[in-house]
Amino acid sequence: MYSEADKKRIELIKQHIGEFPDFPKKGIVFKDLFTALSSGEVCRAVKELFLSYIKSTSAELEIGCVPIRKRGKLPGETYSVEYKLEYGVDIFELQKAALKPGQKVLIVDDLMATGGTFEAATRLVEQAKAEVVQCVAIMELTGLRGRDKLKEYNVHSFIQYNDD
Repeated sequence: MYSEADKKRIELIKQHIGEFPDFPKKGIVFKDLFTALSSGEVCRAVKELFLSYIKSTSAELEIGCVPIRKRGKLPGETYSVEYKLEYGVDIFELQKAALKPGQKVLIVDDLMATGGTFEAATRLVEQAKAEVVQCVAIMELTGLRGRDKLKEYNVHSFIQYNDD
């Protein structure tokens, strides 16, 4: 499925992912992509991996980047949705003017754990009457079964961890 160059990129990324035991609460081993992104080489590998994957699966999408942020971080009118985290509840928002009805959307996140943030993002996109084409994560904690919340969507992750 992956080219040799993409396999090397994935291995490079995996080698640099930070692990923080008992964060944000006891019993959770937090996998931190941002530790890896402090390396310019890894940052470039992440970008090239995404581009390679998107080109091979979705052709040239010509899509923009629209942020989904926690409540109170975006100006203007927003859609909002409450979602559950592994360790609590939060609210995501999306600017109402950011997407047009029928627009195709690729949702990207660093980590899929329980699937709560991806599920919330899909609900926001649907509130805007746009279409989720795919959900893509760098890392996935498969033991937490986040994909179960996203059965109606095309989901992909580059690195899977079987521990939860």
